[in-house]
Amino acid sequence: MNEELRELYQELIIDHGRHPRNFQKLRNPTHCQEGYNPLCGDRLTLYLRVKDGKVLEASFEGTGCAISIASASLMTEQLKGKTVSQAEQLFSSFHRYLTEPESSASQEQNLGKLTVLGGVREFPGRIKCATLAWHALKAGLAPDEQSKGVVSTE
Repeated sequence: MNEELRELYQELIIDHGRHPRNFQKLRNPTHCQEGYNPLCGDRLTLYLRVKDGKVLEASFEGTGCAISIASASLMTEQLKGKTVSQAEQLFSSFHRYLTEPESSASQEQNLGKLTVLGGVREFPGRIKCATLAWHALKAGLAPDEQSKGVVSTE
């Protein structure tokens, strides 16, 4: 990745970290899931309003590092209007993107702005920060019969 692109990505992460989008408690959510990263103390609650299998609204509250907050902010932007199945596929794609050593051009194209978080691959300890909201999403969309509790990155 060239230096200009890396700087642009860092600016976007800082912007979403300082001014997160959808940072609020959603009134009357259909899905709510807490997440906790014991490694660095990041905590968040993800709120979703799903109707007829589609994510109508997504928001979150919490505290954490810039990467954790930026990832949750970017994720909530991407989720709106997606079907539950598309949201689950987005989780899988994003998780693979951060945990596999190489990514393909088509994978990056499918993730859009989320690729700004790809730099955390260089810092394995930060992957848990970037995926906290995503693990909350996965657990929050799981069938109600499954015990949810607080999702941890450990």
